Amino acid sequence: MVNLDLYRVFYTVAKCGSLTKAAEELYISQPAVSQSIKQLENQLGISLFNRTHRGMELSAQGGKAIFKKVERALGLLSEAEDYLSQMKMSAVGTIRIGASDTIFEYFLADKIVQFHEKFPAVKIDLIADFTPNIIEKLKADKCDVAFVNLPIEVDSDLTLHGNCMRLNDIFIGNEAYKELSQTVLPVSQLKQYPLILMDPDTVARRSFDNFMDSFGIKIDPTMEIGGWELMKRLVVQGMGIGVIPREYAAQGLADGSLVEIKTDPELPVRSVGMLLPKDAHGSFALRSFIEYVYKDF
Repeated sequence: MVNLDLYRVFYTVAKCGSLTKAAEELYISQPAVSQSIKQLENQLGISLFNRTHRGMELSAQGGKAIFKKVERALGLLSEAEDYLSQMKMSAVGTIRIGASDTIFEYFLADKIVQFHEKFPAVKIDLIADFTPNIIEKLKADKCDVAFVNLPIEVDSDLTLHGNCMRLNDIFIGNEAYKELSQTVLPVSQLKQYPLILMDPDTVARRSFDNFMDSFGIKIDPTMEIGGWELMKRLVVQGMGIGVIPREYAAQGLADGSLVEIKTDPELPVRSVGMLLPKDAHGSFALRSFIEYVYKDF
């Protein structure tokens, strides 16, 4: 295995031409410098220096043969360290953001555009998937930060920062349910109507099922789907009553194509949370993006 410290000592001795001067530059003792040179020579099986009355001179077959390569290698390592330092202090590099299509559309899109305008040198990769899949990608180092629907199970490998965005789940119908929207309906009576719900493996559906189970209400949906846009379209077309965050149905509620059906009790409030790998040391660009996301909360 390559011992970089030995090569740094070799390079410093070659530059200084003296064990004493090299020891001063490296802030170690002269015997330690001498021992490092001997160790590297034994490792390589060749003499690197000629010891003369003038000091240390590179040997023709050993030291001179590798000096330029060692200098170039140490230079590349120095550039790498400088680049990492720059990333920690300036907004450069790439940020990989994981979230669902809906979270990107309704929560992150404007913030990403504004962040890019402020930090154009940062490349942004958007990784869209359902919350469970995004969590796995974060753990597999396929994204740097994840925005997920809550609640989720506690994971010791991740750090959760909650309440980036509140989600107020409501029941929605089309204009045919306008009369129903003018009253408050006991939630148990929703069983009488065709219900369109998200797929069972989604966070939104699990939250809904847990809520209904707490009242002993068993729901048999007419239809199960995988996306909010499809749900809104089906509801507008009269296929049934949907369950969706009010924030995602705002436009339809405003233009009258959707109506809100109020219930007693109301559905519980959920939220979007941010996940990071535990003990992660993010780049300056990532930290700046996170601060930008949270500045309005």
